[in-house]
Amino acid sequence: MKVILTQDVKAQGKKGDVIEVSDGYARNYLFKNNLAVEASAANLNSVKLQKDAAAHHKAAEKAAAQELAKKINATTVTITVKVGANGKLFGSLNTQSIADALKKEGIELDKKKIVLNEPVKCVGTYKIPVKPYAEVSAVLTLKVAAES
Repeated sequence: MKVILTQDVKAQGKKGDVIEVSDGYARNYLFKNNLAVEASAANLNSVKLQKDAAAHHKAAEKAAAQELAKKINATTVTITVKVGANGKLFGSLNTQSIADALKKEGIELDKKKIVLNEPVKCVGTYKIPVKPYAEVSAVLTLKVAAES
């Protein structure tokens, strides 16, 4: 019997997969626990439409992320902070402070998307990698200046 999985089933498949199982397994376990539905023409069409819609949403998100990456590549953010004797900051700049500076420039970005291996602790210019989406990356230019 062909069934469409409505949830991930261990050793069978993932949600949305069309699989072939025995009649007893389908009726006594999969249907009873709402893990699958029968693979009728209407159900197959419904699953196809859902997959197409998900692919369309994913493509739209990726396109938006690519536009954001272009903006980020063209942006230079300057942050002025209090500095000690030899150019060291009092404290450090982390992803949250960089995200706040980007927000002032008009770019909304979650701090988790900024890839900062260690906090910025000195005055200077830095190239900070940013990953707005899984396959999309950009490089932000960050200038840290001393407060006068």
